[in-house]
Amino acid sequence: MSFRTILDNESFSTFPVIMSASPSSASPLSTSTSATILGTAVSLAGSLAGYMRVPAIATSGAAAVLTALLYFKQKALIYPSHLPANSRTNVPRPSDYDLKDFEDLLIPTPDGEKLSAFYIRGPRGSSGKSPNVTIIMFHGNAGNIGHRIPIARMMIGSTGCNVFMLEYRGYGLSTGEPDEAGLNLDAQTALDYLRERAETRDHKFVIYGQSLGGAVSIKLVAKNQHAGNIHGLILENTFLSMRKLIPSVIPPAKYLTLFCHQVWASDSFIPSITEVPILFLSGLQDEIVPPSHMRQLYELSTAPTKIWKAFPGGDHNSSVIEEGYFEAIADFISQTTGQAVFRDDADTTAREAEARPRQRMQPRP
Repeated sequence: MSFRTILDNESFSTFPVIMSASPSSASPLSTSTSATILGTAVSLAGSLAGYMRVPAIATSGAAAVLTALLYFKQKALIYPSHLPANSRTNVPRPSDYDLKDFEDLLIPTPDGEKLSAFYIRGPRGSSGKSPNVTIIMFHGNAGNIGHRIPIARMMIGSTGCNVFMLEYRGYGLSTGEPDEAGLNLDAQTALDYLRERAETRDHKFVIYGQSLGGAVSIKLVAKNQHAGNIHGLILENTFLSMRKLIPSVIPPAKYLTLFCHQVWASDSFIPSITEVPILFLSGLQDEIVPPSHMRQLYELSTAPTKIWKAFPGGDHNSSVIEEGYFEAIADFISQTTGQAVFRDDADTTAREAEARPRQRMQPRP
């Protein structure tokens, strides 16, 4: 039974929190519980998808209003950090999802903001040391890092890596107001923090970005690839640029794209990434970012290794529950970092997968 089947048979209209009186890091879960934990993240993201679409406006007067909104209120449209309700104050913690080996951090930025973050350790080996590979997660344009903990848990369960989750300025418990320059500074601050932190300074880093987080990730890797400690970039359902996305999410504004000052020109930066392998995860039913954006980013990429993984049933938010999603990530990380692929009981049971020899992944056309 796949995650898709499980989720179709369960209701995720609310966001249940999985609690444990005595939580343990990455402890085994039943198939149903694993699906519920991951499904809650998908449910939240799906409830926000409608916010991204603006209905067509026919009159010229309304078009003038739309132009003003696009220019003066685009930050509110692009960065709805207040959605869902209470996202700026109610942030789930890893312990709510039975993860106990973590740190709740507050990281200062060079311009005086304070960024909330979680550092969640992967399973310790026989030596008692945590893994030397850390996945840095950058989320989409709404909600907060707490809403993505189910994804982080599955990531730890399938790869055995540590996960670092950064909260952008103006989101969750972080201070400030979000904009393109600020989010790029936040990402750089996070990477610098991990490079300087005693526990992680010698780690191999894999950058993972979903949607807007993919744009953040592309810019970060393009700028920092020469340092040698970024071993992989994983992109899920991200866009060519905000200006090229506007015609899809705000059709009446397709002639007004030059008014968009939050550009996020990933199509300009991705060709410059020549030293870091890239995994492209594309949901072919994406209703927000046209799948052609991901395909064009793949074609523009000049990475030393680039791998295309499509999910025929995945939409903008549900690709994470498609069969093979976390396996693709685990194989990519194993290939690029040498980290042994790790499957905890939850991940194996949820997919009813049997242990089998890992094969080297080949780039897909």
